[in-house]
Amino acid sequence: MVRATLCLLVLLGCGLAAPAQENPQRKSIELPSDNAMAELKPGQGVDTARANCVACHSTDYIVRQPRGDAKHWEGEVKKMIAVFGAPISEADAKAIVDYLASAYGPANDSAAPAPKKAPPPAHKEKTQHTPGR
Repeated sequence: MVRATLCLLVLLGCGLAAPAQENPQRKSIELPSDNAMAELKPGQGVDTARANCVACHSTDYIVRQPRGDAKHWEGEVKKMIAVFGAPISEADAKAIVDYLASAYGPANDSAAPAPKKAPPPAHKEKTQHTPGR
């Protein structure tokens, strides 16, 4: 009985270890590229911004933000560090702020201006038809 139990334990131990050795190949997936609309504008610091920012979110979150000056972007970068725990060095944070302010600042708003509204149609004076007059 002890011999049968020992054999059973050895067989079970071999069966549990086998799957780990059976497929030692490393698996990976390839993510699709970002939407072309979300490509970061070229400029000094774009590589630093991309390397630090896409670790947590897509570039859509950058290009869709309202335009802002350096003070605005500094607040955004500080929020990412303090609130969301982004591991961005002080030097990289400054480079990112400088890049965002130059590429996505108010002076560089490349979005098309809002179309002007057409004037309302001319108001026609309402006339009342009176029969017999």
